[in-house]
Amino acid sequence: MGGMSSSDPRTQATPDETFDVIVIGGGPVGENAADRASRTGLSVAVVEAELVGGECSYWACMPSKALLRPGAALAAARAVPGVEASPTLDPGPILARRDEMVSHWDDSGQVQWLDGAGISLVRGLGRLVGPRLVEVSPEDPDADVDDLPATRLLAARHAVIVATGSVPVLPDTPGLAETDPWSSREATSVQDVPASLVVIGGGVVGVEMATAFTDLGSKVTLLSRGRLLGRSEPFASEAVAAGLRAIGVDVRLGVSVTGATSLPDGGARLAYDGPQGKGSVAGAQVLVATGRVPRTGDLGVEAVGLEPGKGLAVDDQLEVQGVEGGWLFACGDVTGRVATTHQGKYEGRVVGDVVAARFGKVRPEEARAAGASGSAGEAPEPWSRYAATADHGAKTQVVFTRPEVASVGLTEAEAKKAGLPVRAVSYKLGSVSGAVLVAEGYEGTAQIVVDTERQVIVGATFVGPDAAEMLHAATIAIVGQVPLARLWHAVPAYPTISEVWLRLLETYGL
Repeated sequence: MGGMSSSDPRTQATPDETFDVIVIGGGPVGENAADRASRTGLSVAVVEAELVGGECSYWACMPSKALLRPGAALAAARAVPGVEASPTLDPGPILARRDEMVSHWDDSGQVQWLDGAGISLVRGLGRLVGPRLVEVSPEDPDADVDDLPATRLLAARHAVIVATGSVPVLPDTPGLAETDPWSSREATSVQDVPASLVVIGGGVVGVEMATAFTDLGSKVTLLSRGRLLGRSEPFASEAVAAGLRAIGVDVRLGVSVTGATSLPDGGARLAYDGPQGKGSVAGAQVLVATGRVPRTGDLGVEAVGLEPGKGLAVDDQLEVQGVEGGWLFACGDVTGRVATTHQGKYEGRVVGDVVAARFGKVRPEEARAAGASGSAGEAPEPWSRYAATADHGAKTQVVFTRPEVASVGLTEAEAKKAGLPVRAVSYKLGSVSGAVLVAEGYEGTAQIVVDTERQVIVGATFVGPDAAEMLHAATIAIVGQVPLARLWHAVPAYPTISEVWLRLLETYGL
């Protein structure tokens, strides 16, 4: 696709401001990129159209976990004999605490952090209009941006980093848009809990919000085309489905929604095809959680020869491919490589370090390690902080359902598809000595995927109450490529659930 015409007034105009680096997107990913990029003396601006702190702070990670934690805490208390626990949760205080967690959707604290770090904030929607040029409009994303007096033109001396994240997908199911469905934003910022909720989608958002709204008192039905958490190990999917049903969620698998109709008294009825034929379900509210796509549709990428609506392909140093000059970088969801905030922040740190070393005041060896001009073709050292190595084999994720699902690295199926000689070993967490201290009837499973040639772990999954807290040990084992024979000498404390590491290695044959 061709770039913008050289006669376009936005490429000919004198920039209103010039910075060394411009970051488009002020979420946690962009904040990390900006912070690291500024550490070698480069001037950095962050362009943000909404709240500084982004999706995670106000509509995703933080509010969703605030909604999920009360139910998990109550379930944990009920599992210990002798602890008196209230049989119900009070939505009012839960929503009030959620409001506190998101600072009542006020980003002044985040803005203060930018100011303290010496990073300039430019409010508005940032669009690429040419090499190293970013037009910032105060208009909303759907407004006409050709009114040049209402815009500002920023120029980057060295680099532009795109960290615009992703946007939810609304299926083109007949009638669905007319029912005014929720996305994850409306779900996590809810003020009035609906009497009933129909969730379309069995991914992370779908299963977490099905859990949270059941806790809040909604009657929840979840419709999923395939198994829940389809990219997880099958035993994790089965455990989450069983957990949802145990708390009262009507889980219907193998279901494709074919149509939607608004009801006279509010809410909607969804028609679907399922394993037993056609059916329907009604709810006071519908939540669509069928996935997200990289946010490039309103980014102006066509001005630099890229196709809008698709992820920005990057190399391991997060430089965007297909753009000449080595000035355009991207990190987080917009690349299509990651789908979690923590992994995106990791990419932000990598790209910030790369930009700082390439264009800032650093020692020559650091510049070379970051692929600075004159060292083209030099690959960073393995596990260098100038390369997003973890994107390939050490991505981590936690799903805060009951039970929790925590995973890192490759599933058994992914490892086999990659051609690795692997063996999966599992162990029931309830059989570990420490489990009985945590909960009566503790249930869960731990599994490691071992590369049998190198004798190292390449994947791990933990399913059970508070399983998330067990994940980092597995992450270190995978990133460090710790041989099993050495891991055998990492003695777990007794009595803790982490003693499962000993049992896994014994099961493997050590």
